[in-house]
Amino acid sequence: MMALLDVLADCADPVSLKILSQRTGLHPSTAHRILASLTGNRFVERQDAGTYQLGIRLLELGNLVKTRINLRQVALPYMQQLHEKIGESVNLGIRHEDEIVYIERTSAGRSLVRVVYLVGGRAPLHLTSVGKLFLAEDPPQAVKEYAKRTGLPGKTAHSLVTLASLEKDLERIRRHNVGFDDEEAEVGLKCVAAPIRDDEGAMVAGLSVSAPTERHQENWPTLVKETADAISHALGYLPGKR
Repeated sequence: MMALLDVLADCADPVSLKILSQRTGLHPSTAHRILASLTGNRFVERQDAGTYQLGIRLLELGNLVKTRINLRQVALPYMQQLHEKIGESVNLGIRHEDEIVYIERTSAGRSLVRVVYLVGGRAPLHLTSVGKLFLAEDPPQAVKEYAKRTGLPGKTAHSLVTLASLEKDLERIRRHNVGFDDEEAEVGLKCVAAPIRDDEGAMVAGLSVSAPTERHQENWPTLVKETADAISHALGYLPGKR
């Protein structure tokens, strides 16, 4: 049954019994019997030409699953695994208008640096690695409007307080799909972040690691991206669906 559903999912157009049998390795009579059961339960629809496609029942169940997904619950096990690998704080942030809101965070580990943004904390988008990921999703005009609306206030000498410097950083993020905060929110603290996407390809959160500057490792961007991708997959995201 699952083999048949997987083939139907891979095909944009209705598929004949012959092709389904060939691709699954099932005998035609076996495939036909299973398809009849799937059709009767609306998991598969049979067309007049004797071809098959995925049915509406899958959409109904998918929407039900989607409404029951809790981002924090899905992300936390992956965040804890990443925390165990690197021993530093792992953060989960979402966008609310012109700010990032942190909704989950692992323990600070061995960090001795005071972290400004804890769970429930907020920060301007342009001062954080996660916030800049969200800005990188916006069209250029929206970024300009954000800069005008907020005035791009800074917190340290490293903060990006001009539109030109922000746009340059956002272009780098779009190329590499990873964001950085290089002591822009707090002196002595650096962050690296990667996007988390839902089943429709929309960015719904950002995953970041924050640690003292001297403890950052070159492989962290890769580890953060891998973890963010795993969370996205758990939310139903398929690569390339944007």
